[in-house]
Parts: sequence; structure tokens; C-alpha cells
Amino acid sequence: MEKINLTCINCPLGCPVQVTMDGGEIVEITGYTCPRGEQYARKEVTNPTRIVTSSVLVYGSQSGAVTVSCKTKSDVPKGKIFDVVAALKGVALPAPVHTGDVVVSNVAGTGVDMIATKTVK
Repeated sequence: MEKINLTCINCPLGCPVQVTMDGGEIVEITGYTCPRGEQYARKEVTNPTRIVTSSVLVYGSQSGAVTVSCKTKSDVPKGKIFDVVAALKGVALPAPVHTGDVVVSNVAGTGVDMIATKTVK
């Protein structure tokens, strides 16, 4: 049996969670203090995902800003993080850019859009 130690990231408590695996199957999850902790641990050992944050170039901004921050609209498979970041290379948007605008649709074939997290005029 394999024991995997995690720190839950669903809230500020940061519970130490331990997952016991046997042949790829979850046998036991301990240490969590709420249902979200158990859900996090289950997902983290079977299909880990992340929100990806980055920035892209902006041109023609009235404020002189040259970049705008962005993030994936929802989580993407952990193994696709570098593909998502690579897909942003060379992306440049004309100002204005508004919070929530789609920066790249279906980024890296994940089915998830990259969206602006800031307004740049």
C-alpha cells in the first residue's frame, strides 16, 4: 500500500490529508476536517487539475500598460499547464481589454478559455 501526504488547499486551514492507495485504488482518506478536503484529496490523486495564471502583451493602451493578467476560466489537467503557457507565447491584444474578455479560446485544446483578469484601457 502507498500512502500519499497532501495539504488541502480548499480553505485557509490547510489540513494535512493522507490518502492510502492500493493498486491505484483509494483505500482510505484521513486528516480532512470537511467534505471539501476529502473531495480535494480524491481528485488530487486521481485527476489533478489547476487554474493557470499568466499575462499577455497589450498594445495601444492609453495608460501605457504593456501586459494584461489572465487566467484559465476553470481548472485544466495538471499535465497541460506547460502547454497552456506555451499557447500564450506571441499573443498580443489590442487595447482596450476588459475583465472577462476571452484572451485565447480553448487554450491548448483543453476546452477551457483563457480570460483577462483586469481591464486595460
